[in-house]
This record gives sequence, structure tokens and C-alpha cells, in this order.
Amino acid sequence: MKERLKNLRLILNLSQEAFGKRINITRSHISSLENGARNITDRIISDICREFNVNEHWFRTGEGGDSNIFLKMNATEITFNHFGYIMENAIPQKKALLVALVEMAYSIPDENWDYIVEQFQSCLIESKKQKGETY
Repeated sequence: MKERLKNLRLILNLSQEAFGKRINITRSHISSLENGARNITDRIISDICREFNVNEHWFRTGEGGDSNIFLKMNATEITFNHFGYIMENAIPQKKALLVALVEMAYSIPDENWDYIVEQFQSCLIESKKQKGETY
């Protein structure tokens, strides 16, 4: 697995530090996993597969080669994956916002959505103006 870990990181074009940040472990921990000084735990495997959309069976066994590294997921599956991660790991404010957004999406009639989209776009434009970005 250590070779597959390093291969995956290189395919993603991430440094050990950048890869580790995405799964909440240090650069030195990634290094020790890649060189075999530490074992790759089930939690780390789960985090890698979730964060990078990796096929867990491939990661554990190498079966299927390079064409089997990533899961084939549609937009809905990716969204559910991200939703689950946020609800398990994010700060309380982010969780609360996500819950509010889902409740809003569920309860607001379809004919009101043009207005809501306009409001979100206005917020985005204002945020970019404050940062000095173009829009």
C-alpha cells in the first residue's frame, strides 16, 4: 500500500504536506507511511478514499491497476460524499449553515428559486469586491 499511496500522491501532483493537510495528518506522517515506517490505518485509508475519490479496493490490493484508482461518481454521489464529510468533521458553524441550506432547499417552493439564486450571486460579487477580485 505504501507504493500506491506515493503513486496516488504523485498522480494528484501534491506534496506530502499538501496531501497530508487534505486528510488532517502531517507531512512527516505521510513520509513515514510512504517509507513503511508506519502502517496505514483503516481511518487513513477511509480519509484518503473519501477525500480523493479513490477506489478503496484498489488502494488496499492494487487490483485493476492505474485504470481502477478512482471511483466513477456522478455529481450527486460526490455531493453526498462532501455532505457526510462536513457533517462529521467541520466546525459547528459550517455544519449549521449546511443544515440551514438543506432545509431551505427542501422547504422553499420552486417558483422562489430565481430570487434566491440572485441573492447568492449578489453575495458572491460583494465578497469578491471586498477582496479586490474581479467578477
